[in-house]
Amino acid sequence: MELRPTDFMILDRLREGRNVGANLAIELDRNRGYINNQLSKLATLELVRRVGPSENGGLYELTDRGDAAVTYREMYKDESVDFAALLNSELNTSESPETNAEAAEE
Repeated sequence: MELRPTDFMILDRLREGRNVGANLAIELDRNRGYINNQLSKLATLELVRRVGPSENGGLYELTDRGDAAVTYREMYKDESVDFAALLNSELNTSESPETNAEAAEE
């Protein structure tokens, strides 16, 4: 998982609430196309997700995985840490017993 400083800036902004690429580009003083590419990459990594009435509406929100990435961002820089495994571990330990029981039933 390769994240850039701008990716963490985007995740930070989405911690404040849902937003669209055009607004994020202005807020972060970055090119709109670049921000849209980064949002696409972050969505592939399941750090953000597209929401809204339209699948192509461009409204994004932070996922639990994205929130964990922001929380543990300092560990991302530590080469001895497998950041993706850390996020997976954090998400698995934070799931409630009810969620685990429902998943087992499916």
